[in-house]
Amino acid sequence: MVTKLNNSPSPQPSPSGRGGNRENHGLNIAVIGGGYAGMAAAAELAARGIPVTVYESAKQLGGRARGVEYNDTQLDNGQHLLLGCYRETLRLIELVGGDIAQDFLRLPLQLDLHKQFSLKAPRLPAPLHLLVALMRAQGLDWSERLKAARFMLTMRLNDFRLQQDMTVSALLALHDQDANLSLKLWEPLCIAALNTPIHKASAQVLLNVLRDSLDRRRADSDMLLPHLDFTALFPQRAADYVVKHGGKVLLAEGIETITTQADGVTLSSAAGTQHYSHIICATSPTVAARLLDPIAALRNTVAHIEALEQQPIYTVYLQYPEQVRLPCPMLGLHQCVSQWLFDKGQIAAQHGLLAAVISAEGLHQDLSQEALAQKVIAELQREFGISDTPLWYKVIAEKRATFCCSPNLLRPTQQTAEARVLLAGDYTAGDYPATLEGAVISGVRCARLLLAH
Repeated sequence: MVTKLNNSPSPQPSPSGRGGNRENHGLNIAVIGGGYAGMAAAAELAARGIPVTVYESAKQLGGRARGVEYNDTQLDNGQHLLLGCYRETLRLIELVGGDIAQDFLRLPLQLDLHKQFSLKAPRLPAPLHLLVALMRAQGLDWSERLKAARFMLTMRLNDFRLQQDMTVSALLALHDQDANLSLKLWEPLCIAALNTPIHKASAQVLLNVLRDSLDRRRADSDMLLPHLDFTALFPQRAADYVVKHGGKVLLAEGIETITTQADGVTLSSAAGTQHYSHIICATSPTVAARLLDPIAALRNTVAHIEALEQQPIYTVYLQYPEQVRLPCPMLGLHQCVSQWLFDKGQIAAQHGLLAAVISAEGLHQDLSQEALAQKVIAELQREFGISDTPLWYKVIAEKRATFCCSPNLLRPTQQTAEARVLLAGDYTAGDYPATLEGAVISGVRCARLLLAH
């Protein structure tokens, strides 16, 4: 329920417009960054009757999960999927007008490495669905299935908590998860969830994801593939919601400097300066470090941000003739350049459009975009017999897509040493790796910290 704390009428500007009453019981809030974290904070505040101003430097919303148009085709800057356990993201999508049943293709948990490994969860209560899936998994021998099931039962008995964090590879070795089992099950899961190689990845963060997705409700492990692009899925709807509730969303207006005073925070952009009681900085880590560095009280926060190692994600889109399709909407390849393949025809009615995702660091970074695309084309021909030549292809390289989720990582908190400046983003403190849910949770936390004031 939306409760307006200010009974005076507020103008209803467009997402790129200005105007409106910014004062609301002493809270006059700006959000810098219109990605999932920033729009989550803005929508949460708007739902509580607090109008906000969102500044986005790009011409579109979404940040690193945004829609991209190429050759008259709507793409995303990277392929993402949601899990059924992403409660905050799904809640906010519905809050701003989305319909989960209509917006997503929902698939039960399945991990399919073409011709090498297959795990599909039956519709049984959690965690029984996972144990049955592991015991029926194709591509593992009987002893490997038992080892995998024993590992999950042990983690569950320990409440998915480690006395001391370690790398995923160290944890797997400790629990006798052999090479074939790791290559076909745990390594693909780790890279997909954390975007970090297992020899660098935090075992505790991976266990957090396994706990929430596999050990609570069966539906939590469902995979949700959106029918629409990631800007339209949430950020644009959130912008419309914010504007409807008296806020403003300013596109192509980046903040240049942040200045703190005793009574608030001043933001400077090419359009001028504006004063606010509080701000939420929800930009990328690189931009956040640059904006916050001049503020003496935030030097430690900046140091934590700058210490984060970054990991890439490459997405290769290939437009084939419309009749070309994969055996299922999403599947993986074993020990190939392409890690995960998405059939956009089955997911979003973009027939013949395939997307290959390559997560985390690797030899593919040394290839030119042309060479990388040709390797993916060759793999599609070898694995699926696709002999057609793509009509076009597009490689999208996010070289700083996520932080490297290593053990015992010191991530900056949402509440900073400067009380009027809060920090949101998937890299900030939390249980999750750099996921949409992690970004949304950080934004919601910032909003609730401000509401607590």
